[in-house]
Amino acid sequence: MIELDTGLAAARLSDVPAAARAVEAAGFKGLWTAETSHDPYLPLALAAEHSSRVDLGTSIAVAFPRSPLVHAMLAWDLQSLSGGRVILGLGTQVKGHNEKRFGIPWESPGPRLREMIQMIRAAWDCFQNGTPPTFAGKFYRFQLMTPFFNPGPIEHPAIPIYIAGVNPYMCRLAGELCDGFHVHPLHSVRYVREAVLPQIAAGAAAAGRDVAQITLTSSCFTIAGDTPREQEGMRQLVRSQISFYASTPAYRPVFELHGWGEVATRLTALSRTGDWAGMAALVTDEMLDVFAITSSWDELPGRLRERYDGLFQRLNLYIPYRPQDPPERWRRLAESLRA
Repeated sequence: MIELDTGLAAARLSDVPAAARAVEAAGFKGLWTAETSHDPYLPLALAAEHSSRVDLGTSIAVAFPRSPLVHAMLAWDLQSLSGGRVILGLGTQVKGHNEKRFGIPWESPGPRLREMIQMIRAAWDCFQNGTPPTFAGKFYRFQLMTPFFNPGPIEHPAIPIYIAGVNPYMCRLAGELCDGFHVHPLHSVRYVREAVLPQIAAGAAAAGRDVAQITLTSSCFTIAGDTPREQEGMRQLVRSQISFYASTPAYRPVFELHGWGEVATRLTALSRTGDWAGMAALVTDEMLDVFAITSSWDELPGRLRERYDGLFQRLNLYIPYRPQDPPERWRRLAESLRA
């Protein structure tokens, strides 16, 4: 069984209530926000108020621009407001974005994220049970909490933490400490089986955990359409997005596994000159077959199950559901994957 989620397609906060209602009515299991051009937390407050069933998660909130306590308090309030439907998804982003977009230092991202997760859970324990704040790590400290600043217990204190990542350290960290793992959209089945799953299992074994406790989720590139023209428009969009991701050195191992490391190097060089059309042209049809699914809408549920059943427990399409889309199409897709 695979649960179908979707991303939030709302350009303004004022659009969120209608989008959340539409997502829930269309039968999706979860609604995720991303930290791209908007804050990922603010929309979830509105979505929580205007929905009653759908899970609400960040996919992802960039970890380091906020302190662990800020993440903890935001998630705590959202969990209370939503009646226990929040998933806290964190990711490190890459060095360039941390330093040049967020304006913060980049230091030991893996160990630092580990401490952040530990401190967030220590804060939640303090909020819920009054446990003294005694966390002291290399990067973060939580050693002060007075009643005036403590938000106090809530009805559903168990908030799942998912992290996103590509490298072995992050995969092991997910197995060791987390409830779920966001596999990057630029993935192949081979990459997940050979590079991701063994590291998650190693982390779980080191912590004495059952690997089945960790939920795997991802966005899937799909070229879905019922006419050649419709598919061609999607194909060009997916080529561009794959080339954009593959130009980032951190994601190069996915291409290297398939013998396309030199292409990734060329994509990086083209990205530095802003040659986006030239980058997309380097993504071949063979690459599309590996990283994306091409299908009619009627055949898409079967194609998704064929590729991902037993691999991911949650899945969303890279192109999110929009309130103007035919809801019955998405409802059938969700029901078919869940069956």
